[in-house]
Amino acid sequence: MTERRGPTFSRRHLLATSGLATAAVVAAAATGSTDAAAAPEDSGVALPFHGAHQAGIATPEQARMVFASFDVTAAGRAGLAALLAEWSDAAEQLTTGRPLTGPGGSFAPPADTGEALDLQPSRLTLTVGFGPSLFDDRFGLAATRPAALIDLPAFPGDALDPTLTGGDICIQACADDAQVAFHAIHNLTRIGLGSATLRYLQVGFARTASSSATAAAPRNLLGFRDGTNNLVPTDEGTMDAHVWVDRHGDQAWMHGGTFLVARRIRIHLEAWDASTLGDQERTIGRAKSVGAPLGSAHERDPVDLGALDDFGAPRIPAGAHIRVASATTNHGAAILRRGYSFVDGVDPATGELDAGLFFICFQKDPGAQFVPIQRRLASQDALSTYLVHTGSGVFACPPGTAPGRPWGHGLV
Repeated sequence: MTERRGPTFSRRHLLATSGLATAAVVAAAATGSTDAAAAPEDSGVALPFHGAHQAGIATPEQARMVFASFDVTAAGRAGLAALLAEWSDAAEQLTTGRPLTGPGGSFAPPADTGEALDLQPSRLTLTVGFGPSLFDDRFGLAATRPAALIDLPAFPGDALDPTLTGGDICIQACADDAQVAFHAIHNLTRIGLGSATLRYLQVGFARTASSSATAAAPRNLLGFRDGTNNLVPTDEGTMDAHVWVDRHGDQAWMHGGTFLVARRIRIHLEAWDASTLGDQERTIGRAKSVGAPLGSAHERDPVDLGALDDFGAPRIPAGAHIRVASATTNHGAAILRRGYSFVDGVDPATGELDAGLFFICFQKDPGAQFVPIQRRLASQDALSTYLVHTGSGVFACPPGTAPGRPWGHGLV
């Protein structure tokens, strides 16, 4: 099947069509379900930018996401350091909801693009990560590349578009307002002109992973509750065990950071929609209506992988998604999921929706956590029949910032 390229923008295209792009991106991001899109009561607040860890990782998921990958064109290490410092200063200001300030006047472009001037901060978070390609001879960073920042192997079912894969630096913007999230990426992209070029951009909507041990997980485009057994980021012991890089890591600048894996996963919704309810539930391993594991009554009931049905067969089938993805069947490997659904129009070659999940996860070692889980999913998960991975990236997310310690402090 021919894959349609996703929303890839060049720097020139962004400048030439910024007005149209703003409207189009916001419209696309606003297509989530009413239930999942409902902003929490505190959606107008500003979240702290500084902290021991970057915001946007353990932060309760916002309703909207814009993920951008950049190729760095700055000259040398000093140019990279200047870019990161300028981005960090702007990111701190953007998360407060205040417009960017700077030299201007009637004969110069405004310091802020302006599309969020009348909007609240909407719990905006900005999270930065550094890809393997940043650690090359251009900036003299080869010796500082973390051992865990691996190039992901090829997996069965991959159909990766190079224009939607990789990148030197990623920035994840999450907010409860689509325009606030886009405004942040728009301005950071403009600030980076001459030093960084936008490689690809993905808009997501409607949270697809639960950040609470009690709240009902939101539904994904398959119609199922997704993320019920996700790691709970408020559990410090769990985060220390699975997410945050500790002082045993080989690079001191990553202590307190984490590793981000992003995968653009297209779902063949037309084929899924044609399958029976029973087939769908056996594929996932849960009841579609309430989200309970098969054979149970409630979404949060424990998943009993040893339970048998009346005929002596596993109640949760061998290829069910929740069985194959379970930490108990992956030698304890677990990741913090933070995914968003996307709809990028129609594939002109097939007339099918170009829609799916922009999957983001955080962990302390992708090679020991994401890779074995994904290998198992690609080869054994019944859901993989309906999926194709079209984009990919892995990034080292440094620890949080402090005044005078911007993004990349300790690295560049």
